[in-house]
Amino acid sequence: MYTQKMHPATTFPDINVTLSTGESVSLTSKEEGCDWKMVVVFRGKHCPICTKYLNKLEDFKGRLREINIDLIAISGDSKQQLDEHLDELSITFPIACGLSQSDMKTLGLYISKPRSDKETDHNFSEPALFVLNENNEIHIAEIANAPFVRPDLEQLVSGLEFIRNPDNNYPIRGTFKE
Repeated sequence: MYTQKMHPATTFPDINVTLSTGESVSLTSKEEGCDWKMVVVFRGKHCPICTKYLNKLEDFKGRLREINIDLIAISGDSKQQLDEHLDELSITFPIACGLSQSDMKTLGLYISKPRSDKETDHNFSEPALFVLNENNEIHIAEIANAPFVRPDLEQLVSGLEFIRNPDNNYPIRGTFKE
């Protein structure tokens, strides 16, 4: 089966989601003072690995902010599922729900069916992480097909600190232009 994946140097699509506060936002909108954005896609409330990863991501929020990278996490969960998940999370960054299956396909995410009603009541995406530059072009695209395949956060953030240092001239990798 062939799947269409998002590639570095392409423009990230304008997708609207619902924050835990109920507010609708675009995944590409950035907090004041930030010119880059990290979009973390997680499977949903049913995934304990996601919960652990999101809680660990909180430890890196300050370092991301220091290099002007805004952060948001998103899943295909309902608002009710997100509200229930918040009880298990210790995070202060924005988290959203409502990523539709159509949006998942647009982003080139792997989509899984629940194994039982106890897992969840909808198809869900496997984890992904995108880092967008000031032009909403994808600088980093990490699309996984399993819940335990995710970037190491220390290595990722250290790398972002390096490339965001104005003394380093670091182009987008993984692109081929003739």
